[in-house]
Amino acid sequence: MRSLPDALADGGVILDGGLSTELEARGHDIGSELWSARLLRDDPAAIVAAHAAFAAAGAQVATTASYQATVEGFGSAGIGAAEARRLIASSVALAREGQGDGWVAGSVGPYGAMLADGSEYTGAYASALGVAGLRAFHRPRMEILAGAGADVLACETVPAAAEAEALIAEADALGVPVWLSLTTLVDPRGVVRTRQGERAADVYAMAAGVDAVVAVGVNCTAPDVVGPSIVAAAAAGKPIVAYPNSGEGWDANGRRWTGAPGISAADVPAWFAAGARLIGGCCRVRPQHVAAIAAALSGG
Repeated sequence: MRSLPDALADGGVILDGGLSTELEARGHDIGSELWSARLLRDDPAAIVAAHAAFAAAGAQVATTASYQATVEGFGSAGIGAAEARRLIASSVALAREGQGDGWVAGSVGPYGAMLADGSEYTGAYASALGVAGLRAFHRPRMEILAGAGADVLACETVPAAAEAEALIAEADALGVPVWLSLTTLVDPRGVVRTRQGERAADVYAMAAGVDAVVAVGVNCTAPDVVGPSIVAAAAAGKPIVAYPNSGEGWDANGRRWTGAPGISAADVPAWFAAGARLIGGCCRVRPQHVAAIAAALSGG
């Protein structure tokens, strides 16, 4: 199988959608603080089936069920460190089984995902932890996922410059291929910013010249923010990844989605023309939406 960077040089690659969304739609409870990571222990076959559904829809990349899987988070649920590491590693094998011939991206969610309080959409913790603290937090999971055979690490839903800097530094130190995906917004003046308020273009530029970073881009943000974010991501001079959510908002206190979905496969050709090469969906994006994205990218 070709490497993912080689495939990106040749054209577009289809990502999967919202794994947790698909598991919930299939009747699984993801309401705990472990979110879909609970099923790594309790029902691994369900994870394989969800990956397979996205693969059947045309996804060429399966993103592991490790977004919210950390040794600390499992520990809070009464799971020992050794078992936690085994479960995180198992997410790669489960993705590989469900995906088949495609690539596996080891999901590295932000620190706020472990807190399960919505802070991955604010980055409020970043200043207190600093780059050194965030590097120390992310290092073990990155090592586990890389050691388990992930083709690339998806450092995703990153809300702050400090966390992006930490992830880039760890990827460079480990020599592990990653993509860096921010969650962004557009301010009233039309400037794309992180959830902490930093200029996204400046954050993307930190990845320029770092060989371990194979793509940069945006995820888990509204579809109408993707276009401007692609333009900002060009500052890194790398292939661009784009996988928005459905356009609905997550109410962390009520633990529910609000608003109306707005993702449209009709946007895909414009994203590709602007430089996006890894394209898929995030929260609330299901296999049928991925199939429509794949058809739009292929011109079908």
